[in-house]
Amino acid sequence: MSNTSKEHSKMYLVLISLVSAMGGLLFGYDWVVIGGAKPFYEVFFSIENAPLMQGWVMGSAILGCLIGVMVSGRWSDKYGRRSLMMVASVLFTLSAIGTGAVNHINWFIFYRILGGVGIGIASNLSPMYIAEISPRSVRGRFVSINQLTIVIGILAAQLANWLIADPVVAGEDILNSWNGQMGWRWMFWAEIIPAAAFFILTFFIPESPRWLAMQGQYAKAHLIFSKIGGEGHANDEMKEIRETAEKDGDKVRFSMLLKGKMPKILMIGIVIAVFQQWCGINVIFNYAQEVFSAAGYGVSDILFNIVVTGVTNVIFTLVGMYLVDKLGRRGLLIIGSVGLAIIYAVMGAFYYLQVSGFAVLIMVVAAIACYAMTLAPVAWVVISEIFPNRIRGMAMAVATFALWFACFVLTYTFPLLNNSLGAHGTFWLYGLICVGGFLFIYKYLPETKGKSLEQIEEELTK
Repeated sequence: MSNTSKEHSKMYLVLISLVSAMGGLLFGYDWVVIGGAKPFYEVFFSIENAPLMQGWVMGSAILGCLIGVMVSGRWSDKYGRRSLMMVASVLFTLSAIGTGAVNHINWFIFYRILGGVGIGIASNLSPMYIAEISPRSVRGRFVSINQLTIVIGILAAQLANWLIADPVVAGEDILNSWNGQMGWRWMFWAEIIPAAAFFILTFFIPESPRWLAMQGQYAKAHLIFSKIGGEGHANDEMKEIRETAEKDGDKVRFSMLLKGKMPKILMIGIVIAVFQQWCGINVIFNYAQEVFSAAGYGVSDILFNIVVTGVTNVIFTLVGMYLVDKLGRRGLLIIGSVGLAIIYAVMGAFYYLQVSGFAVLIMVVAAIACYAMTLAPVAWVVISEIFPNRIRGMAMAVATFALWFACFVLTYTFPLLNNSLGAHGTFWLYGLICVGGFLFIYKYLPETKGKSLEQIEEELTK
């Protein structure tokens, strides 16, 4: 294969991975935009003094995520990965329009749930699609592109919130201000452009070649693998796929998840997915107002600090992408769990001792940096790799369902924990969870770096 052909194949792989990963970008934007809009829509809907309703509004999108994941698992195995990504793009667009247009809290929650369905589909399909098209030597890095676009989406939402919101002055009547009437609406409407672009671009990417092969469309699968890595790469991939397909048989049933070694593999995927959420970092994004308010910051400073954390998130996600195929998945997850446990211990002490201001911002940035280069990208890499080809859609849907259910519990309970345990007790609790995550990873998680999906399947199921 000539150098020109290699460069062409690499560029093709990059482009289709980036298009698929736009699902991650919209996932990140839709997930975090509500955090910046929170001080304003809560006043508009008169729920600023109702912790239970605040938790429901913030957590409602996760209910949609659970629905989206349940739909995407079986349907992606039946109808393909690309068609479900198209559905997600439509849902993101409708949610962005509707959430910003409503005047009643129930409709606001409805459109948040609709956007959540899109998040659930995209969070399941985008990393799985990239894992299925990527050569083994760079699979970790390319699957991590999805996490990179997630954090870019998060940063885009944070920047949009900061730029759209007018500076808040002490004693301002938020309800009758531009922020309280229109600002929060434009924060949601800004998502319409990338959502529409995602829908259009999905028409220009191929279906997953592994899914095509599982449907018996070997010629189409071979052609796509050839475009990605050349004829030799296509021959090698197709040989391994045919061998595993012959062992698996034809009919895909949910009961296959409960046979042989699958329960143990499924347990690993579920625990890693749940741990990525219960490590607690997402409360910093979703409840940034409370986290920074407890450290003594005002609303305008909070919006700026949120942008600082978003930039940190992007930079250290790039670090994680560089390391995931070098240090491996297991090593990075161990580093992340230990690092977060230590950081949370310090953060809890700061809140307990009423240390405020810049010191707390530094620890928040350190937590996000640690998470961004370890748990954030690597958890998605692991759960997109460890399941067998034929049932990957269903199995990954179960793990992703567990992830979003864990996220719902985390998001819904934070206001309650914050009120009962205080900020210090809440972060100490997350630190203990990180210790438990470390012990599980150390004992049960095998290394998957540098292996084909079929090799991983062979090793885990034998």
